Amino acid sequence: MKIKDIALLASFVAIVFVQEQALMLLPNIQFTTLLIVLYTKLLSFKKAVAVIIVYVFLDSLLWLGMGIVYVPTLLLGWLLIPVLLHTVFKRLETSLELAIFGLVFGFVYGWIQIPAAVLITNVPFIPYLVADIPFEAIMAISNFLTILWLYEPLHKRIKMIQSS
Repeated sequence: MKIKDIALLASFVAIVFVQEQALMLLPNIQFTTLLIVLYTKLLSFKKAVAVIIVYVFLDSLLWLGMGIVYVPTLLLGWLLIPVLLHTVFKRLETSLELAIFGLVFGFVYGWIQIPAAVLITNVPFIPYLVADIPFEAIMAISNFLTILWLYEPLHKRIKMIQSS
């Protein structure tokens, strides 16, 4: 891997990590899904996975209080994007198609996190699921809008940077 590639991947990790910390006061409103979708479409599968692993590692280091229980679900949730976009949904290209993917992903990601949350909080599954639905909806809508509005301009700009 070239130094330019390593610098680009490090920049991608920093961007996804910093934006999430900056927006943490707003529940489930973030650019993480947009950025991971963008990185997945711009990078090889291995590079996208590397960005996600480093991001989850840094996030887990910062939030040690979450415990080891959340790390596998965080990895599974975020790694689902490159796995799906490089296999089953590899033909999704337009902002609208990817925005719909992001909308559905908002709910899927929430469901993936529920088992760990139930273990940590000792709240029964069904009440937790019901209480989490508004937060899943917020993430789904946030994913849809950010991908719809920002995917195309960011994709073009990063392609320009990559080709220079």
